[in-house]
Amino acid sequence: MVIKLVTFDALHTLITPRSPVYVQYSDIFAPFLGLLTPRAIERSFKASLKQVQKDKPAYGAQLGAHEWWSEVIKGTAIGAGANPQAVETFLKEIVSQLMDRFSSSQGYRLFDDSLPVLRQFQDMNVRTALISNSDARMRLVLADLGISSFLHPLVLSEEEGVEKPDCRDISADLWESP
Repeated sequence: MVIKLVTFDALHTLITPRSPVYVQYSDIFAPFLGLLTPRAIERSFKASLKQVQKDKPAYGAQLGAHEWWSEVIKGTAIGAGANPQAVETFLKEIVSQLMDRFSSSQGYRLFDDSLPVLRQFQDMNVRTALISNSDARMRLVLADLGISSFLHPLVLSEEEGVEKPDCRDISADLWESP
């Protein structure tokens, strides 16, 4: 059997946060909301993310990633003990900074073996693609990290309106892409 296509996920497969997400949130929150412990942020982030994912899967379709993440960030800050009025006052700036950070190599890094593996598949004439429950910012991250040219297509749940493991409509994208 000849392998023609290998698909990857992005997060925790090819890339990983530069430092834990809750630490990066803590860094951004601090100037606006005061010190919130990273552990409180970690617990609150997990709960907020889970709730928003349940209520609005695939980035809420018409809602869009920015508003979707705004809800996660707001829930994270308040759940970690931030003053709700301060969160409302500074939410726009906090969201902007976090969205920027997690749109680039500032928020993420490649695993050491990611680029060598992608190059090896390229040398073997095996196509590689990405299927990820990510929003469109993942395109910016992968480009900034220098690997987007290895992955065709990039199938992102925000753009497809569906999340893994429900991939019924995704397989056609993989085979139709050059």
